[in-house]
Amino acid sequence: MQAEQVEISNFLSLHSPFDELPVEARDYLAQSVEITYFRAGTEIVRFREPIEDLYLVRSGSVEVFRRTGELHNRLAEGGVFGQMGLLMDGKVRFPVKALDDTLVYCIPGELFKRYCDEYDNFADFFEVDNAEILRSTVSRTLESSLTTAKIKTILTRRPVMVPPECPAQQAAQYMSEEGISCLLVYVSMAQSESETPGLKGILTDHHLSQGIVAEGLPLSTPVSELMMSDIKVLDEQAYLFEAMLMMLRFNIKYLPVLQRNEPVGVLSLSDILRHESQSSLLFVKGIFAQQTVKDLARYAKQLPSVYVRMVNEDANSHMIGTAMAVIGRSFKQQLLTLAEATLGAPPVPYCFLALGSMARDEQLLVTDQDNALLFDDSYQPKEHEGYFVKLAEFVCDGLAACGYSYCSGDIMATNPQWRKTFTQWQECFAGWIDKPDPQALLNCSIFFDLDGVWGEIQLADSLKKFFTQRAKGNSHFLASLARNALNRTPPLGFFKNFVMEPDGRHGRSINLKRRGTAPLSDVIRVHALAVGSDAQNSFARLEDVIVAKLLPDGKARELSDALEYISMVRIRHQAFDIEHDKIPDNNINPEHLSSFERRNLREAFQVLDKAQQFLKYRYSAQRFIK
Repeated sequence: MQAEQVEISNFLSLHSPFDELPVEARDYLAQSVEITYFRAGTEIVRFREPIEDLYLVRSGSVEVFRRTGELHNRLAEGGVFGQMGLLMDGKVRFPVKALDDTLVYCIPGELFKRYCDEYDNFADFFEVDNAEILRSTVSRTLESSLTTAKIKTILTRRPVMVPPECPAQQAAQYMSEEGISCLLVYVSMAQSESETPGLKGILTDHHLSQGIVAEGLPLSTPVSELMMSDIKVLDEQAYLFEAMLMMLRFNIKYLPVLQRNEPVGVLSLSDILRHESQSSLLFVKGIFAQQTVKDLARYAKQLPSVYVRMVNEDANSHMIGTAMAVIGRSFKQQLLTLAEATLGAPPVPYCFLALGSMARDEQLLVTDQDNALLFDDSYQPKEHEGYFVKLAEFVCDGLAACGYSYCSGDIMATNPQWRKTFTQWQECFAGWIDKPDPQALLNCSIFFDLDGVWGEIQLADSLKKFFTQRAKGNSHFLASLARNALNRTPPLGFFKNFVMEPDGRHGRSINLKRRGTAPLSDVIRVHALAVGSDAQNSFARLEDVIVAKLLPDGKARELSDALEYISMVRIRHQAFDIEHDKIPDNNINPEHLSSFERRNLREAFQVLDKAQQFLKYRYSAQRFIK
């Protein structure tokens, strides 16, 4: 090849999808290229005109427009255009104009089509748009073996069910005859004259021994007086990891499984253990076996290995985030158990709150602690504060010893500002919603992701219901919250190239949490509050937004795909650091990613950028966003 053609081939090797072509194919393409120069402002291709070449920007920049004249994209060095027309009807679909003086490589259309037929990776790059490439990448992650095992695949028998009036003695006989440890209390349609049909509760051998043996109730006692009525259930189509984490989170051994709201089985923790002994599951069980803070701190050193194993087993971000949140809650729960054992029983009912990513089930390895205390209204500071000061210090110090660093913003139960009664918390949230000044909006971005992890959980549930309902119809608050969600922008420049920030430790890099997952969560939170969603997890919130039809078709799914992809880049980066004995963090240099990964990451950031622009449109009717 001539020197100029060698230079073209070298340039092609630096840009996707040409970098994935065999060397000989790339060299042949380099020999077939024609070079064309366009002055700034020149129309390169016009809408509906015939198109015969694929264009690759060698230097300069271009603007790509929709048929309406709306700007669609800007492309700089390495950008390609013209593929849609070549693949469809041979007519230009997106007109293009030179933004600067621009040099382009013109690749013959017939050669382009031939390479699409011969090289799958080359064809995949062009035959779908950016959002679809991102979605297919995310979908491959979601199709891993750990997430495709459904509950129904491991159910081995139908449930044994009895009516509420069944005597305890007869229920015990059923358990003995069937060789089971629990049965379901159920009202059938035939029995529904005096009571609504459906599942009423679950009765275990523990409930029988507690009621009949320990409390001395007669054998004729109906099971309705012994059963647990506040039960958790899952549909048979739910994934096995969802069942694992629900049972661990709520510390339950048996989980009724439904098909169209009818019981079809009971899943036990031992069923799951027999099916698949996941390290995250066993790790949680080990947390509750530790009897001192020192033991917990020593045990917590295994967590990075657990994290890496989940990543290497191709778990998706939702599974990893949920598992890590359950692990974090479990450390809190065991620390609170030890605290109460040391300090004695609490003087008034209370609930220990998790905030932020732990409450959203989106916690990763690099995290600090955000928590607070919620008291029953019977709390009296003079009488009770001393106990809870000691409890908060015990738990927060213990979490720090286990690797959950102290919150730099002091959002912790050790701060008196974040220890309140139920009524005081209601007044606090009402003030933030009714008068959304900058500090109030900052607090909302933390405290609106709230979950009870210990104590009187219903207090937390009632508080969430209160602020969700109050926020839903408040247009001024939603507009202010939407404006606040624009403060952290994606790291994209004018030409959609990555904009890296100086960092003392990393040189120039992108913080994937601060510039990616956090602003995505902010955007999703605004929409979720607007539709009155009581979900905490960002993916679950998006499902509620889809049902409410708040966003244009497909946009909520794009947000979900973008969150999944950026989260997985962040997760894999942290796992890589651990495996190479580095301190894990949230900062990456895109140059260390493959061209395919960079393209998907850029597309995910563009989804965020467009979502933030939509916030201005969607919540500007109230004229609080300018």
